[in-house]
Amino acid sequence: MKVLDLQCGEQHRFEGWFGSEEDYLGQCERGLVECPVCGNASISKRLSAPRLNLGNARAAAPAVPVAPDLIALAEPAQLLQAAWLALAHKIVASTDDVGTRFAEEARKIHYGEAKERGIRGQASRAETEALIEEGIAVLPLLLPVALKGQLQ
Repeated sequence: MKVLDLQCGEQHRFEGWFGSEEDYLGQCERGLVECPVCGNASISKRLSAPRLNLGNARAAAPAVPVAPDLIALAEPAQLLQAAWLALAHKIVASTDDVGTRFAEEARKIHYGEAKERGIRGQASRAETEALIEEGIAVLPLLLPVALKGQLQ
């Protein structure tokens, strides 16, 4: 298993796991490697220390607690990106995607015509403003393109 530090054309940093260097290159050539934040397929490798998966060859090292002060060593942009991605995953996992029927479905839920639940989807600016004027709580939110597919 090869773990690579990657970066997209928009400068988002993320980690990718591949069977080998050839596997990474092949997936890149086929356009299968995308940024989990923005979906950009222009990916480059960053310098990183190698990490090897040796299975059970050695006893696992005992877990070392991380001191809170060490968190300050990470770049603020990376922390923000990680927090945003975690929130986006949680939103996608806990809501129903109703697609372009968002405004219609939000009204049905608001007026008790449909089961109350969290939904997400697309609505025009005019539809969004109309929902807000009716007192229906909505939040325009851009989700990473990569989350529109299947969660892993």
